[in-house]
Amino acid sequence: MKRAPETKWRDSPAYGPRFFLSMFFALVAFAIITFVSTGSLATTAIQTFICAVLIQIGYFVALLFITWRTAKARKAEQESGTRGKTGLDTSKPPVPVSMNEPGHSQS
Repeated sequence: MKRAPETKWRDSPAYGPRFFLSMFFALVAFAIITFVSTGSLATTAIQTFICAVLIQIGYFVALLFITWRTAKARKAEQESGTRGKTGLDTSKPPVPVSMNEPGHSQS
C-alpha cells in the first residue's frame, strides 16, 4: 500500500490542541454572555455544558468527514494508478525464490 503524503497536522482544521483551546475560549465567552443575560449560575452551567457537548459532536462529525474524504481520495488514486493490475501481479519477491533447486534447504 502506498504511504500517504506527509501533511502538516498543525495546518489542519482538525488539529486537536488548537481545537480544544478555541473551544475553551468559545465556552468561556458563551458562559459570560449567558450569565450576564440570565443572572443564574445554574442555568449558565447547564447551558454551557450543553454547548460543550454540541461542539464535541460537531468536532466528531468533522473528523469523520475528513477521514471519509481522505479514504475516498486514496481509493481513487489507487484505482487510477493500478487499473487492470492486481497487487500480486505487480509485486516481485525481494529475493529470488527457487524451491526446485537441489540443496535449497541447506544453509
